[in-house]
Amino acid sequence: MKGQGKMFLNSRLKWIGLFGLLLSAFSLFIHFLLARFTEGGIIEYQSSITVFSWRPIFESANFPRTSPMYRRLWGPIRLLESLHPDANPRRYYADPSSQTNGFIFVRIQGGFHEIRNSICDVVVVSRLLNATLVIPEIQSTTRSKGISSEFKSFAYLYNEDQFMAALTKDVNIVRTLPKNLKWARRKKEIPSFKVRYSASPYYYLNQVLLVLKKHLVVELVVSEGGCLQAILPPELEHQEELQRLRCRVAFHALRFRQEVHELATKVLSRLWAPGRPFIAYDPGMTSEALAYHGCAELFQDVHTELIQHKRSWMIKRGIVEEKLSVNSAKRRLGGSCPLMPEEIGILLRSYGYSWDTIIYVSGGEVFGGQRTLLPLHAMFENVVDKTSLTTPWELSRLYGREVNLISSYPKNPPPIEKKIKYESWKTEGPRPRPLPPPPARPKSYNVEGWWGWVAESDNEPESTVMELRTNAHKLLWEAIDYVICVEADVFITGFDFDGKGHPNFASLVMGHRLYQSAALKTYRPDRKEVAKLLEEIHDHLYQANHTWLKSVRKHMRQRLLDGLMEASTKSKPLSFLSHPIPECSCLRYDSKETSFHASSPSTQSQVEAALGVAHQCPAWMDSDLILHSKDKDNEEDLDEDDSTSSGLFFRNSGESHESGGGESNNKEEAQLNDLEELEGGER
Repeated sequence: MKGQGKMFLNSRLKWIGLFGLLLSAFSLFIHFLLARFTEGGIIEYQSSITVFSWRPIFESANFPRTSPMYRRLWGPIRLLESLHPDANPRRYYADPSSQTNGFIFVRIQGGFHEIRNSICDVVVVSRLLNATLVIPEIQSTTRSKGISSEFKSFAYLYNEDQFMAALTKDVNIVRTLPKNLKWARRKKEIPSFKVRYSASPYYYLNQVLLVLKKHLVVELVVSEGGCLQAILPPELEHQEELQRLRCRVAFHALRFRQEVHELATKVLSRLWAPGRPFIAYDPGMTSEALAYHGCAELFQDVHTELIQHKRSWMIKRGIVEEKLSVNSAKRRLGGSCPLMPEEIGILLRSYGYSWDTIIYVSGGEVFGGQRTLLPLHAMFENVVDKTSLTTPWELSRLYGREVNLISSYPKNPPPIEKKIKYESWKTEGPRPRPLPPPPARPKSYNVEGWWGWVAESDNEPESTVMELRTNAHKLLWEAIDYVICVEADVFITGFDFDGKGHPNFASLVMGHRLYQSAALKTYRPDRKEVAKLLEEIHDHLYQANHTWLKSVRKHMRQRLLDGLMEASTKSKPLSFLSHPIPECSCLRYDSKETSFHASSPSTQSQVEAALGVAHQCPAWMDSDLILHSKDKDNEEDLDEDDSTSSGLFFRNSGESHESGGGESNNKEEAQLNDLEELEGGER
């Protein structure tokens, strides 16, 4: 009986185990079904648990948003709170005529910021010539092989329907040319103009318009990133209205296609999920920009050779009119070179941002790779980019259906049939015969890495199919970065010019932020002044004294407004979208009652002179949103007392967001505030 009971118990345990295994297998099967048929839900589930490489690390979960320290680091710029977007027509503005002078077909070549500038310009040109605009063709994507045929046009990046609907009352827009003109274009029978950068509006009125009226169609090829001068002549009819049209195109009509917008929104929500504000940082360190401005010696090893090779290529094509070798150290001290990520990190830590601040690094390329970003990672724990906040599945879904890769490298010759080889052997000359030479093989470089060709050839190798595909995808990556940088709580850039000396991606971001929400903090460091400050403590860079920290903080505060004034004189003449005021903004308060009463007279006059915004916002804008409370007017920019500078830039510095300067130093803070007010600091 005892043995039988034991056997019965063992068999029962076996059945229970088998049943458990069946339940486990059934559960796995259900999970696979969910993963197969509910892609959106499963990605959201994974995104919060196991997918992303970034896990935020904070010193304290408590993050008071009412402290003076928070207002100094993240609060709005009060002098710009009354500035609001207003790109609507302000005078008589006629709807586009149904009878136009013809069609304008545009091919745009270039990167993200060049395409965006060019689209805004061609819309204004179409309005100026009373022409029907055909949806522009983005040449940089249509020439690339190996990318989806579904996204080889304007729709690869932007929403066509939104573009056409938003500009209905400005210009006539069609998707394609009529059949007869399309056939003529294929035969290259329509007149074409290769438009130079920043062409005058009179060039179009005096030359292009005559050809347009005669042939009813012209083709414009734009390759420099802008086909119309940024500041239109004041004597041009409706000059300000044409500038406001540029704003309507850039900030309202140009919306990214749905997949790009949705992914950018997801990344933003993941950045804000920890409940903290974040800084967006654009390095602006592309190989073209470094080569154009002569900054090769800021790097070492093969990176210097790569920049010099690019500069030599630019000199041969007339892009650069200087000699090949220049003094990069002198250029850096003169402010012509980008600020390195290490220098940006020092500025931010000196200003008061703690080691656990979230920093989003934008840009499709940071020259020098992750090695260049290592010092920034050492100073800030939460440095992220799009790759650490998205999944490969999400990015591949963004690209669309991809065609198969076709390698351009030479292949080994096909094997010869044995029979043919035997016949050839019998008929060839006397024996013994030497062996034939081996077949040609593709050249392999001895130096590992993508820079290997520098050591063996003066010419850059042709782009592979994968490189062409990656270049096309960079447009989508920069579109995601653009949305994130515009919406960021704080934005800072290391460089604001591209490889042709024109305003770059960061300049467009700063212009968009100035238009959409001018009061958000946007730092525009003076590279020449920063280089001078860093040279002062070159020998003890990470052991700065309190006097030097006060100088850096004063510089950063002043550049919030001084950098804005500088952009109006340096960037705007090259790109209107980098500084779209005063044409596209209005004041949303009663200037007689609340006109900058919290600021000093000198600061007020400087800001008013630089911005020049005098237009009062229309009545339909809700003025109740503007609050000028007593507490807000009495806010002070505190400078916390760092009595010890040892280890200032690293994690265990004792510095945190929660430290609002301390109540024990009220007397010193009051003196600092009085000094800032006399010096015209931010108020």
